[in-house]
Amino acid sequence: MRLLVCLLLCLAATARAETLSGVVIVVIDGDTVLFKPDHYAPLSRAFLKLRLAGIDAPESGQPHGAAAARALKSLVLKRRATFDSLATDRYGRRIGWLNVAGDDASTQLVAQGHAWATGRAPAELRRLADAARQNKLGLWSADQPVPPWDWRAGHSEP
Repeated sequence: MRLLVCLLLCLAATARAETLSGVVIVVIDGDTVLFKPDHYAPLSRAFLKLRLAGIDAPESGQPHGAAAARALKSLVLKRRATFDSLATDRYGRRIGWLNVAGDDASTQLVAQGHAWATGRAPAELRRLADAARQNKLGLWSADQPVPPWDWRAGHSEP
């Protein structure tokens, strides 16, 4: 019984929202980064894999995927940031809002046309996505951009 209570407490602790400060050390693709929190030892190789909330950017192998990754790099790479963690996905990535110098990375990517706003995104993010589409910014300059969820369905790797 004691073990069960400990496990439940551990699960509850990981599910709560948390704000972390640190540095983005690697940009994996247009919506995923590696982040080194300040509370990790300076010489530690430990990091967290973070997924930006509210967006889905083109995958590395699909059209505009490299441009989305470059855009995210220009916003966050090797910069001090805060991360407001909301949840953990099935791949073990923390999902949340990444802010650098007061700017939310998800918002910037959507406004520049480098990512789709997801169905669960705040209304303002969806409005920015509509504006980027109307102005044919970034991925919206293509005639028929393929959403990443459709592209992933046709490819073996997520």
